[in-house]
Amino acid sequence: MSGVLGGNDKIRMTKLEAMTNAPMTNNYDRAYSTFACHAVAERRRVLRNSFVIRHSCFVISCAILMALQTSFVAMAGTQSPSSPRDESVSPRRLDLVGRWNIEISFADGGQRSLRFEAQGEGKGTLELLDPRAKAWGAPTSWEAKWTLGKENDVTFSGSVEFMLGNVGRDAGTLEFRGKFEAADSITGEVEFSPLVGERPSKRGTFKATRSN
Repeated sequence: MSGVLGGNDKIRMTKLEAMTNAPMTNNYDRAYSTFACHAVAERRRVLRNSFVIRHSCFVISCAILMALQTSFVAMAGTQSPSSPRDESVSPRRLDLVGRWNIEISFADGGQRSLRFEAQGEGKGTLELLDPRAKAWGAPTSWEAKWTLGKENDVTFSGSVEFMLGNVGRDAGTLEFRGKFEAADSITGEVEFSPLVGERPSKRGTFKATRSN
């Protein structure tokens, strides 16, 4: 019968369909594989760009924080005009060691001349510059001590014996409290405290000039 396919015809039709569908399946697989590869690559690119953006934001944030911290530290270290000055730091600490010629003017009109030699470790000597003392063989040099303060304040003291007349002696302690006016000049106040009797102390002013 013409309307009925034979067995051989069915087999040929099945093979033909298989041959026709095989290329379509392969093309579909290749297309899907290509799409999947592009999708994976695109996702990697997006993730990589996202990481770069996040990393850049993190670096910028760290830089801003460091700049702010540096600014705060600088502001904290700067004293305002109304803040008290740190008295423990002297802008320029001068050296007292050396020889100094001292002129004393007491309030009662008396005048005395001495030489002060400042040595290391706060030690020194006071020498009375009075020709009469040398002529009579009286002592003219005594041990002294000194300190240098925070703002170039100077204090030095020692025992002395001033001449009274030709043979008399006025023993006591001299204390100088002054300040550097320049590297080679000190001015201030002086006090002489007698060691004998109930006499009051004598006060005056002094000027010391460095002797080369």
